[in-house]
Amino acid sequence: MDNRYVKVAVVQAAPILFDKQSAMDKIGSMSRQAAAEGAKLIVFPEVFLPGYPRGLGFGARVGSRTEEGRQHWRRYWASSIDIPGAETELLGELAKELGVYLIVGAVERDREFSRGTLYNTIVYFGPDGDLLGKHRKLVPTGSERLLWGQGDGSTLTVIDTPYGRIGGLICWENYMPLARAAIYSQGIDIYIAPTADARDSWQATIRHIACEGRCYVLSSNQYATKSSYPEDLAGHEDLREDDEVLSRGGSAIVGPLGEYVAEPLYGQEGLLFATLDLDQVAQSRFDFDVVGHYSRPDIFRLIVNDAKQEIVKKSSDLVRE
Repeated sequence: MDNRYVKVAVVQAAPILFDKQSAMDKIGSMSRQAAAEGAKLIVFPEVFLPGYPRGLGFGARVGSRTEEGRQHWRRYWASSIDIPGAETELLGELAKELGVYLIVGAVERDREFSRGTLYNTIVYFGPDGDLLGKHRKLVPTGSERLLWGQGDGSTLTVIDTPYGRIGGLICWENYMPLARAAIYSQGIDIYIAPTADARDSWQATIRHIACEGRCYVLSSNQYATKSSYPEDLAGHEDLREDDEVLSRGGSAIVGPLGEYVAEPLYGQEGLLFATLDLDQVAQSRFDFDVVGHYSRPDIFRLIVNDAKQEIVKKSSDLVRE
């Protein structure tokens, strides 16, 4: 097998919001469709499992939260997943069945401390079914901060594969230059950028990252409509003035010189495919390597705290240390 080449698939779709089983079913069906077309790496959008609650206010205003909004948020919490947990076991089995690298955006419940905080997370699975790692979004954007906590530097994850090094950041984390530098410094070849941003400016962002990092960029967004929201959702009134299409998509695949390998998909669910030539990553760095010959460590230096942040330590843990 020539590992210089790998066929990849980017998924553009949405589950029924807050419906964990809907998301799992759709991951299964669309992954099988992508694998049947020869894809060895499959990427799903930001918080695909169990969905991005676009347009919902959760009863929150500055200085107050409603009881209905709290119940609404509890529903989101209940439809989220543990990592590792029952859903990651099933996703690992799916990756093994298909022999693919499977990358899924999920809402993760804290399982170490309070169990009350949620995180916006990328989860990586290998073709042997192993859970290879995860990345928690460092800074949720705007009102997202009411839903998700902040990740730390311990999950700036980049994974070695036969097809190069794979990792990435979520949505507007990609506007954080130092976060990008931390990923570039790990020798990234295939950069994963799941998003909820369907604006034209997002295309400029992913093309810039590809050109700056001299890497392939796989960006996956949801195509979401009001009909993908459950009928008994308490927050339907929040969407009254919104168009039927809540997110038009814009998933795309970009090459290491900033050119489209797969043009943006708008206005529908679907799969984008491309065969990546990893030799082009090395070739692209001939004249620009952002953390190599084009860096100036005598002038600039980035210090990354990659330690896991723990709010509680037991005395027995301190003794072992």
